[in-house]
Amino acid sequence: MKGDAMLDEKREQAMKGGGEARIEKQHEKGKLTARERIEKLLDPGTFVELGMFAESRATDFGMDKKRIPGDGVVTGYGTIDGRLVFVYAQDFTVLGGSLGEMHAQKICQVLDLAMKNGAPVIGLNDSGGARIQEGVDSLKGYGEIFFRNTIASGVIPQIAMIMGPCAGGAVYSPAIMDFVLMVNGTSHMFITGPQVIKAVTGEDVDFESLGGAMVHNEKSGNAHLYAENEEEAIELVKILLSYLPSNNVEDPPEMPTGDPPDREDYDLDRIVPEDPKKSYNVKDVINSIVDEGTFLEIHPYFAQNIVVGFARMDGKTVGIVANQPAVFAGVLDINASDKAARFIRFCDAFNIPIITLVDVPGYMPGVEQEHGGIIRHGAKLLYAYSEATVPKITVIMRKAYGGAYIGMGSKHLRTDVVYAWPTAEIAVMGPDGAVNIVFRKEIKNAEDPEKRRKELIEEYRAKFANPYVAASRLYVDEVIHPHETRPRIIQALHMLENKREERPEKKHGNIPL
Repeated sequence: MKGDAMLDEKREQAMKGGGEARIEKQHEKGKLTARERIEKLLDPGTFVELGMFAESRATDFGMDKKRIPGDGVVTGYGTIDGRLVFVYAQDFTVLGGSLGEMHAQKICQVLDLAMKNGAPVIGLNDSGGARIQEGVDSLKGYGEIFFRNTIASGVIPQIAMIMGPCAGGAVYSPAIMDFVLMVNGTSHMFITGPQVIKAVTGEDVDFESLGGAMVHNEKSGNAHLYAENEEEAIELVKILLSYLPSNNVEDPPEMPTGDPPDREDYDLDRIVPEDPKKSYNVKDVINSIVDEGTFLEIHPYFAQNIVVGFARMDGKTVGIVANQPAVFAGVLDINASDKAARFIRFCDAFNIPIITLVDVPGYMPGVEQEHGGIIRHGAKLLYAYSEATVPKITVIMRKAYGGAYIGMGSKHLRTDVVYAWPTAEIAVMGPDGAVNIVFRKEIKNAEDPEKRRKELIEEYRAKFANPYVAASRLYVDEVIHPHETRPRIIQALHMLENKREERPEKKHGNIPL
């Protein structure tokens, strides 16, 4: 009985974390505790905890009197929608969720088990950073986690939920993982906090402006998803997981939606304005062609001139990459190239077909873009499409000019099926620019230069700004009516189900980072 009593006592102590007062403080900030988060995330009654009795071995700076079972992180496994997942949740009520030697070892154990079992990992981050009292052992702990995140990349899905502070070395584990989700008002990410920035650079900034949820969703692009509160964040992760396979040798789960695969939408025939300078919202196209209500946008606030996300077509997961004419005319810039390239590479790693919707006037011109490295960043997009061996289907809706035509999933980067709408304009550049260059002298010498310029523009548009030249060269497989888009894509997806494409054997390529 004595042993049983000790076990019960130790379990009770571990379950209390940092104690009632600290739990109360956590709740006052609008935050759940680590255990409450896990309880809401996993299917009821499925959580199996590992390492409940792990304790720090540190004795310096009074650490021998601060030992709490679990060492500030709750780890284990369970199921979401019946599928195995591994989780770790940092407990801010215990030493501020700081990472020490055993804390890190528990996270590493979960990552190792997830790899052995081919199951996703979800990390709930809520930590003050490295545990100063444990010195280099804390730093070693971070390094061990980063290494495992890297080895797991492309093998199992890794999702980071930022549920509180995430500072210093702690930010790099989420940065290596596949998806980062942040919560409004309570989650913050930064390398150095406001006080250090003030001391070093003299800049005044608060936590929210420096590293809040919307800052990283909209400006830096470090976060992929945004939630108003923790409950919404947890539901969002469950939805995201429903589109993903458990590992890189499985296919994503199928989920019949009841939306007929042969459904046609005649509204699409009117969506592209006759005036090529007018915009429309490409999300209307996406929502029309995918299974009803299934589009989950990723990075919705960042680089909005390109849209990426997951959806279902005939119940199967697809990745969508689409230029957004409603934002900067859908032009490709540094951030849009990065956003799309990363998403494409995720889809390719996890057997998710890529559907590309094209309406792109080109790469963004300007000194800022050139000096910022648009060549290098734009090349990432070319690299990602070329490297991808999953089924690739492209629909050219309107503009597809120059290098951006090539980069947006063209036939030349080994896309399997390319469709074009009758409104497609495939050319080196738009009619205005082309005429100004090719017919410069003729326009200058004309009796009425402006009239002649307009005539030449119309001639150019009629001859080149259409899909039929490309179709005659087999760069476009078929010109289709917009209303036929959904059934044609689904037919192509079925045809490509057993696609096999080899690449030369190598250690890895050298993507232009």
